[in-house]
Amino acid sequence: MAEVLVFHHGHGLTVGVRQFAEQLRRAGHTVHVPDLFEGQVFDSLGEGMDYAEDAAFGTVIARGTAAAEDLPAELVYLGFSLGVLPAQKLAQTRSGAKGALLLEACVPVAEFGGAWPHGVPVQVHGMDADPFFAGEGDVDAARSLVATVADAELFLYPGDRHLFTDSSLPSHDEHAATQATDRVLDFLDRIE
Repeated sequence: MAEVLVFHHGHGLTVGVRQFAEQLRRAGHTVHVPDLFEGQVFDSLGEGMDYAEDAAFGTVIARGTAAAEDLPAELVYLGFSLGVLPAQKLAQTRSGAKGALLLEACVPVAEFGGAWPHGVPVQVHGMDADPFFAGEGDVDAARSLVATVADAELFLYPGDRHLFTDSSLPSHDEHAATQATDRVLDFLDRIE
């Protein structure tokens, strides 16, 4: 079973993120879910992103990096949207990474170094018409990643919802979220 470090999105550590983590635990995985917003949960994504911007995105990434310090090196990093920043950074820069699961965001590999680490599998999930994922270049970064990394997969779901995987938000898409969760669990089952 895998050990997973899960980073929440711009609304904060919502009930839906906690429920997702619990699904992974029920499947037998060890899951850690730090709160990068220090207890703040926002009703709107705009408010949450304003908080992240005021705190500085570098601070959010630093909080994610700090959350990994006392954990084993052999982790799978999972991020939802904003949480992809610390997840992807750690997967690319922290020795021992076992994999990365990037949900609803992906940044160019160059953001955290020159290349994706050899032997670290990655999955990227997003909706094909999501104004953030598809409209702001994340899908292009994901396609580039998949084209250059041997064990990389990109899963596109039909729709325009951002944060479709969070069951506690109005943007939740049950069908797409179930597919994504099944694929995440299959990925984790393959991790040694």
